[in-house]
Amino acid sequence: MSEPTYRAGIVGAGGIAGLGILGMHDAADIGTKRFEASHAGGFEAAEGIELVAVADVDGEKLETFGDAWGLPESGLYEDHREMLAAEDLDVVSVCTPSYLHHEHVLDAARAENPPEVIWCEKPIASAVSDAEEMCRVCEERGVELVVNHSFRFTDKLRRLRELVQEEDLLGEMHSVTAQFRMELLRNSTHLLDTLVYLLDARASRVAGHVTGENEAAESLSATRSVDDAGGGGFVVMDDGTFATVDCTIPRADSSMTFQFVGSAGKLYMNNDDGEWRYWSLEDGDHVEQSLPGIDGAWTWEEDYRRAFPNAARHIESMLDDDADNPSTGEEATRSLEIIVGFYLSEYTGGHVEVPLERPLRDVEITSW
Repeated sequence: MSEPTYRAGIVGAGGIAGLGILGMHDAADIGTKRFEASHAGGFEAAEGIELVAVADVDGEKLETFGDAWGLPESGLYEDHREMLAAEDLDVVSVCTPSYLHHEHVLDAARAENPPEVIWCEKPIASAVSDAEEMCRVCEERGVELVVNHSFRFTDKLRRLRELVQEEDLLGEMHSVTAQFRMELLRNSTHLLDTLVYLLDARASRVAGHVTGENEAAESLSATRSVDDAGGGGFVVMDDGTFATVDCTIPRADSSMTFQFVGSAGKLYMNNDDGEWRYWSLEDGDHVEQSLPGIDGAWTWEEDYRRAFPNAARHIESMLDDDADNPSTGEEATRSLEIIVGFYLSEYTGGHVEVPLERPLRDVEITSW
């Protein structure tokens, strides 16, 4: 096996970086086991990328991460700016809480020797204006900003997008019903990005409801008060599709489901229970058929776990100039616009037009 070609660093030594997440992993494994469904796990799976450094303000967490992933003490930094200055990094993962993404992406992009790729956790930011600045600065600095909406890196969803967009599986889209668990920024950004990804569309009008319920504080042992909560509403997309979104459900009771209805057929997706069903519309009747090129349904255990190695390998191909960015900051901003729109609608009692006008683009919705 050849030596790795590219060097990677991580800002934020938390669960998604590689320590594990309570609710997804056994408590006894957190901080000790190497999890494939993480940024560090993705780098470990990519033969051409080596994780050489990590930064976190929490020294104890930093040491735990270093032990779990076999990093030398010289590769552990309590100041991310020091890491960016000292290490010659080709790719930097930003795995800090979402309200810090803006600062950390800009610091990486504006470093004296910036990485070629920044792999930023979802959601892209807490405010649309922050997301737009991140995209602009990365473009100015020649840095590719890849946002980890990890479903985009799964083979089944990428094939489904081809069927919908290129092979006209459903014809003209009419309606989508989508459902997932709270909270909007922390969890349901997955659902909303899947919506805009499959439709290749952007919201034009949003009306929302926010419950104020947040169950993440207990599971994360969080001390910071945030805005993130359950919610939903309706979204009119710029292609005319009408979408209803319900992300109010507690984690234990939830299942990520979609139903798409178009002029040529309908599609049902239940990602938690591994059930995808498709019916073509023939002479006024819906006839159930298999999805061409897709064997079985998307599942968290199989597909989500593989998404991180897939993403890291794709980033390696980007560094080799053999692939394009499949999850750009500009596209990630589309799901953030919907979430911010839900909040604005809740607090103003009216519909919200997208793209957001100033100063609405500056509204910040905080989460972890």
